Amino acid sequence: MTVQDVPGAFPTVDVPDHAHYTIGVVVLVVGITGTLGNFLIFYVFCRSRSLQTPANIFIINLAISDFLMSITQSPVFFTNSLHKRWIFGEKGCELYAFCGALFGITSMITLMAIALDRYFVITKPLASVGVMSKKKALIILVGVWLYSLAWSLPPFFGWSAYVPEGLMTSCSWDYMTLTPSVRAYTMLLFCFVFFIPLIAIIYSYVFIFESIKKANKSIQAFGCKHGNKEFQKQYQRMKNEWKMAKMALIVILLYVISWSPYSVVALVAFAGYSHVLTPFTNSIPAVIAKASVIHNPIIYAIIHPKYRTAIATYVPCLGSLLRVSPKDSQSFSNYPSSRRATVTSQSSEISGLQKGKRRLSSLSDIINFHTEPFKLSSRESRETK
Repeated sequence: MTVQDVPGAFPTVDVPDHAHYTIGVVVLVVGITGTLGNFLIFYVFCRSRSLQTPANIFIINLAISDFLMSITQSPVFFTNSLHKRWIFGEKGCELYAFCGALFGITSMITLMAIALDRYFVITKPLASVGVMSKKKALIILVGVWLYSLAWSLPPFFGWSAYVPEGLMTSCSWDYMTLTPSVRAYTMLLFCFVFFIPLIAIIYSYVFIFESIKKANKSIQAFGCKHGNKEFQKQYQRMKNEWKMAKMALIVILLYVISWSPYSVVALVAFAGYSHVLTPFTNSIPAVIAKASVIHNPIIYAIIHPKYRTAIATYVPCLGSLLRVSPKDSQSFSNYPSSRRATVTSQSSEISGLQKGKRRLSSLSDIINFHTEPFKLSSRESRETK
């Protein structure tokens, strides 16, 4: 079938039927996994007061945007793949592409916000104490959504357009047309929603790892010189921070890697070489990009013990699958809500400190800021000391 056979229909491409069905099934599996996984993150964070910290609000927002991406993209893509063409009309194409753009941009900018938040907490610990609150975190996220909306709406008003792409079973912004308007939108879109956030993330993590490395050396040298057990504990916490910082970086890297092939395809078309692109070279990178919605929940469920324990606590049927003992689940459920912990750090769990323990020296306090970068609030720090 071609566009001339049915008036008003969208064009089709001449590829084997099994190509449509295979890609459709892959997208469906990704969508189901992303929907369930990100909903699970949202559910666990809402149930556990100990996880409801300003830093974790950003993670919740990432889960929300990935969840919305899954439920708006996967079913439509799968249905069109069964029909081997776009069947939801022009308005449906625009709405589908708009949702993909909005939620994709929101995820990227949220990852940048997470990286910058970690940067200030770790590299400027004294200046950042008490700065970030839930209210401020929510204000930042409102700005994230408005920023994403600002870059998703222009195609509705004639600056570029939302059109079918690849195997003609999905839609995206028009990066194939070589008009000045389309090229300008594509260039600015890449600069402000991909390259600039990516540079900010790289900058943040370069200094994060440098700060952790310096603090690690200081703690190790001082502890070995004076034989202070407290500093040995701090050194162990620093090792945990190193692991958790790398885990957070893995989430970001996987997202960037997922969207990179799609970005390369768009840049090739932007450079005027769209004739070398085939329906498959357009569609497969788009599918890889949509698969980014499953990375976050999988990484936290598999790698992070605190989040894994929280899942087992509030969704007991998953306890055995995640290899969490009933004893650990019970301990987590009894954990005092006043002792806030973040899923981005193991060392913020300070239940081992005894009540009434003497205040640390000023030097130890300063090092403690470096070794507990995924911070507690100032009031919670006083309570635990």
